[in-house]
Amino acid sequence: MKSTSLNLISIFSEPKAARDMLTKRQDIDLAILNIPMPYLDDFEFISSLDSKPKIIIVSSTEEFALKAFDFNIVDYLLKPVTYGRFCKAIDKTIRYFSRKEGTNNGSEEIFIKEGTTLVKLKLTDIIYIESLENYITLNTRNKKFTIHFTMKAIENQLPSHIFVRVHRSFIINKNMILAINENTLDIQTGDSVKKIPVGKSFRNYLLNYINVMAR
Repeated sequence: MKSTSLNLISIFSEPKAARDMLTKRQDIDLAILNIPMPYLDDFEFISSLDSKPKIIIVSSTEEFALKAFDFNIVDYLLKPVTYGRFCKAIDKTIRYFSRKEGTNNGSEEIFIKEGTTLVKLKLTDIIYIESLENYITLNTRNKKFTIHFTMKAIENQLPSHIFVRVHRSFIINKNMILAINENTLDIQTGDSVKKIPVGKSFRNYLLNYINVMAR
């Protein structure tokens, strides 16, 4: 396999054999399921596992996607799956096991340069981040900070238990979400509500993160 982060245990063509192995072994961290599976309801299969590994679903259709995220799967991949897209799903799984989401309490602080002064800012005070070409703005209830940074760089530095990227130009604080609409979401910004666009390619990630929050 190309990914050095994975250790392939076995490949199964029969769901029953896969279930038997997952039932007997408690050291399997990740299962990748190709659905629909033959002779067995896919979600009954997932529900029947007493000790569930993290699960990535691969399918040729989107019709099971919303239901899948009700089962707290890590990711849902549509065929044909590129290697880059597969790597993103694996990276997401690794973040679960790093316990980054659970061990941080959100008290992290960063310093933002404002003129000649460094201003301390708690990450939990950031409501949303917006991209402006080669700059980004960090928006809090009372203030907006503009810094020379890329969205990719800031996304990699932010704790994923607090922030999620929902659009190529927006990262939001999940705790500020009021409602999720078809192509937008509403977030609380002080005394007002702001609509943030949700990109099609980011929607499944957002729904998955919300499921994680609800566990």
